[in-house]
Amino acid sequence: MSVDDRFSQGFRDDGPEEPLGTRSEIVTGPVADWATDFSHLEPEWAADPYPIQDELRQRCPIAHTDRFGGGWLPTRHEDVAAIAYDTERFSSRSIIMSNFRPPRDIAPIGGSPPISSDPPFHHDARKLLLPAFTKTAVARREPATRAFCHSLLDALEGQDVIDAARDYAQHIPMRVIADMLGFPPEDGPRFREFVENTLEGVNLPPEERIARMDQLFDYLLVQIRDHLDRPRDDLTTYLIDAELYGQKLDSWHVAGTMALLLIAGIDTTWSAIGASLWHLARTPRDRERLVAEPGLLPTAMEELLRAYAPVTMARLVKEDMHWNGVDMKADDWVLLSFPAANRDPELFERPGEVVIDRQVNRHAAFGLGIHRCVGSHLARMELRVALEVWLERVPVFSLADPDAVTWATGQVRGPRTLPVRVGS
Repeated sequence: MSVDDRFSQGFRDDGPEEPLGTRSEIVTGPVADWATDFSHLEPEWAADPYPIQDELRQRCPIAHTDRFGGGWLPTRHEDVAAIAYDTERFSSRSIIMSNFRPPRDIAPIGGSPPISSDPPFHHDARKLLLPAFTKTAVARREPATRAFCHSLLDALEGQDVIDAARDYAQHIPMRVIADMLGFPPEDGPRFREFVENTLEGVNLPPEERIARMDQLFDYLLVQIRDHLDRPRDDLTTYLIDAELYGQKLDSWHVAGTMALLLIAGIDTTWSAIGASLWHLARTPRDRERLVAEPGLLPTAMEELLRAYAPVTMARLVKEDMHWNGVDMKADDWVLLSFPAANRDPELFERPGEVVIDRQVNRHAAFGLGIHRCVGSHLARMELRVALEVWLERVPVFSLADPDAVTWATGQVRGPRTLPVRVGS
C-alpha cells in the first residue's frame, strides 16, 4: 500500500475505532466526601488541590469515587509509583479519565501510541520517537525558542498588566510543537481549542466528545496530505516514512502519535511555564533571588516542576483484584496524581514549601515507569528559556489581581488566566 493509499480514507478506517465504552456517567457536581466521592473536575480542585491531597494522604491514601463509572486516587508516592510500574495489572489504553472507556481490544496499541500503549508494543512505538527528543536535537531548537520568547515580550512592551498565561506561556509550546511537526504557526488558536476539547471536555456526552476529536483528526489529515505533497524535514514526514516491524506505520498510528505530540506537547509545558510565573509573581523573595542569581534557575526550575507538577495520568484496572487494601474492579480508573506524589512527606522534606535551592529532588513531574515523558528534555528547555527571557526582560512583576487567576480543570493543571503587573 502506498503512503497516499494509507491516508486517502482518513485515519480510522484501518485501525481501532473509538467506540463508546461502558458505565457512562455524568461526573461533575459538588463533592460530598473527597475520600469516597472525589472529582478532579471540580473548581476547588482546580484552584488548589494540595490541601485535599494532603488530607487524603493522612485519612484515606487511596480514595474512591463512583463517578466516571468507578475510579481510584492514590496519593502516596509509593502507591503512585507501584501502579505506574505495574503494566501487568494496569493498562494504559486510555490515559484520560472520562465518562466512557475504549474497549479492551484496543490494547496494546491504543489510540495515541506510545502513551496509550501497553507492553510489548509500547517499547517499539516509543523507540521511534526518541531521536526527535534527544538533548542534542532539543538543543538545536533553543535559539529559535529564545528568539520567539523575546518577540512575544516585544509585542507586550509598554503594557502595565500582562496576562502571563494567555499572552506568553501558552504561545511558546504552540510554536515549538508547530515547528517540530511542520504545521502553520498561525494555527496556534486552533491548537488551544484541540487541547481544551481533549483534556477539559471529559464530561461531555460521548458522541459530542468524539465529534470534537474528529475536528482534531480532520486537521491532522489536512497536514498529512500537505506533507505528502511537499515532504520536508520535520516530525510529520518522519512519522509518515517510519517503519515498524518492516512495514510503514498504520495511518491511525501516525495520526494518534501526532495528536499526542500536539496535545501533550503543548498543554503540559504551557501549564508548567504559567505555574512557575504565578509562583514568582506571588513570591518576591524567590523572584528577586533568581534575578540576582540566574545560575540558580536550573535548580529552581526542578523545584517548581516538583511543587506544581501539571500532569496526572490515568490507568485502567485489567482484572478484579484486591490491591493495597482496596477492592478494584476490572475497568476501574486509577488516577496517577504525580502532583500528589511530589508532595509526599515520606519522600520530600518540607513538601508543601517551594525551596528553590533544593538539592535532592527526585520528583515525578514527568511521570514514572515506562511512560515517563519522552519529551522531558524539550519541556525543560522550553521552561528554562521562557523563564530566562522573562526574568531578563521583566525582572519586577506581581499578581495584578490574585482573584482573577484561573486554573485549568482536568488532568493537566496550570493557569489559564494570569494577569501580572509589570514593574514596582
